[in-house]
Amino acid sequence: MLLRSTLTMVALFAATPAFSQALTAEERTQVDRIVADTLKATEVPSASIAVVRGGEIVFAKAYGKQAETMPAPRDDAPYQIASVSKQFTAAALLLLENDGKLSLDDKVAKYVPGITDGDKISIRQLLSHTSGLQDYWPQDYSFKAMATPVTPQEIVDRWAKKPLDFAPGTQWQYSNTGYVVAGMIVEKVAGIPLLDFLKLRIFKPLGITAYDQDLAIGKGFPQGYGRAAMGPVRVATPAAHGWLFAAGELAMSARDLAKWDVARLDRRILTPEDWMHQETPVKLNDGTSTGYGLGVSIGSANGRRYIEHTGEAVGFLSENIVFPDEKAAIVVLTNTWSSDAFITIGQALAKTLLPAPPPPPVDTADAQALGTARQVFDQLREGKLDRGLLTENANYYFTPVTITDFRDSLAPLGDPVTFAQTGRARLRGGFVGRSFRITYGNRALTISSYADQSGRIEQFLIAPVQR
Repeated sequence: MLLRSTLTMVALFAATPAFSQALTAEERTQVDRIVADTLKATEVPSASIAVVRGGEIVFAKAYGKQAETMPAPRDDAPYQIASVSKQFTAAALLLLENDGKLSLDDKVAKYVPGITDGDKISIRQLLSHTSGLQDYWPQDYSFKAMATPVTPQEIVDRWAKKPLDFAPGTQWQYSNTGYVVAGMIVEKVAGIPLLDFLKLRIFKPLGITAYDQDLAIGKGFPQGYGRAAMGPVRVATPAAHGWLFAAGELAMSARDLAKWDVARLDRRILTPEDWMHQETPVKLNDGTSTGYGLGVSIGSANGRRYIEHTGEAVGFLSENIVFPDEKAAIVVLTNTWSSDAFITIGQALAKTLLPAPPPPPVDTADAQALGTARQVFDQLREGKLDRGLLTENANYYFTPVTITDFRDSLAPLGDPVTFAQTGRARLRGGFVGRSFRITYGNRALTISSYADQSGRIEQFLIAPVQR
């Protein structure tokens, strides 16, 4: 149930125009190779993927062995999506709030009695992991109690009545326990089981087939697998009934999960305001952003916003990531919890199916500094120097002997292959510092420079670096 980081995957997407054409024959071949090669290298039994481009599902396919009793992979087979389910629980509460039946600022004690400091914890804090309730499943394996069936109330009695890990709203800490309480609130207010409410208000309107993952076991359903260290891949024993509930109880196909992503992009089912509410990072009491909204992580990379969540169930790992501004999404579901293949596949799909990142915008000051640095460098290669480009101190440093040494050591290298700034400009001692890297095939040099506010060179030191 651990929320795994996906920043490396996110960084592969760049701000580009939306496009919705179906995959070309070449792209399909590349996708097949990516998935097949990853499954072979990691010994992951199977994967099911879906791709959204331009707000449309343009590809969905399953690969590998989904179960010992399934002779061929089916793209409609429901994988356990675990914590990706949290956004659906949060959506249920947003729907109920929009119905006027509750407020996310209501205190938990109003609906579920006996919880520690329930009169101080809001529903919003449950959904944003800021309640302070201790997580009942931080482990990435099935602990002893999970072999025995459990009810939501029993989870609450064992974990939600302990002292809080912190005062509500003061810290962020992933808590499945908070989502169990949230699910209990949905059922009390709606008057029907959580899954029935989700089917009525979300899944049926979107044409999604969803299952209670505790019941998505047996013939026709994917099995979860695992391995101990580098040992053989074995079928994993599912947890007993009830352990995931509102924290991660759903099973569905990659295509069906992508339908939800499209609904997010189109602002359907929830109101546009509620979608934004879910996708807005919650702040702690001190104003610090948590980077987490209501059941989803929110962030940006290379100028592109993303809304994302991973999921981990016994024998399953999943990734669902949406890029709202570009109307793109990728779903990767795998039936093992012993490999990061779900992230590896997602990264490779991003590289293959979305355009390459555009070059970063050029900073005018950096561009001017680069031009000056190259001008001074070329002059030093020739043993001459326009001293009007230098400050008083730099003119003092560049004696005739120093200039000769620069010329005699640089000229034999010929023209550089590359000449580029590395890192960002920095301030120090009233000057702007920049570093540059020069390459010559099998060798490289670095320039450490400082310039005053008018751009005149205060320091221009060159040294060899390892290529």
